[in-house]
Amino acid sequence: MSRPVIIGCTGGIGSGKTNVVKTFEGLGIPGYDCDSRAKELYDEDAALLAEVARVAGDDVVVEGRLDRRALAAKIFSDADLLARLESVVHPAVIRDFSRWLQEQSSKLVIFESAILLDKPYLREMPDYVLLVTAPRELRIERVMARDGLSREAVEKRMANQISDEQRRKYADYILETNDRDAIIPQLLSLIQKWQQI
Repeated sequence: MSRPVIIGCTGGIGSGKTNVVKTFEGLGIPGYDCDSRAKELYDEDAALLAEVARVAGDDVVVEGRLDRRALAAKIFSDADLLARLESVVHPAVIRDFSRWLQEQSSKLVIFESAILLDKPYLREMPDYVLLVTAPRELRIERVMARDGLSREAVEKRMANQISDEQRRKYADYILETNDRDAIIPQLLSLIQKWQQI
């Protein structure tokens, strides 16, 4: 069997992409969440953890486990360290996704990544890109409610991401999540298109 068609799903913070992927999964399309798997790989992959310690310092590993707070504190204001860390973590996630992909029997799979379009080597992975977007104010409200953050903190995070205008340049499909339109009919329509590919 040929490999599944890979749909890259991305969007800014609070856009609703995780909910969209969970809905796809409920409709029978397997999803791979890069952010969640990266966190799990820190616990599962001893070689990756050793590389993270080499790059970020031994103090980010405590009793054989990643101290996420210590790591976050180090990379928060150090763009160079973040880039070096990504050069270790992203290849591990890509290897894990390739292994996962071989286990799938579905014709379609969803590859979810918030930074899919930020990195050229990630941008090349999917066959098609689905951009999930939402009105800015709704995105801010969602993240404030979900993470208990202040408006200022959410806006700061949004400012650190590429804009939807930039993302649209690479999107093959755009799905807006809002308080008016039901998601499932839109997803079923997309699935129907993709199954004809």
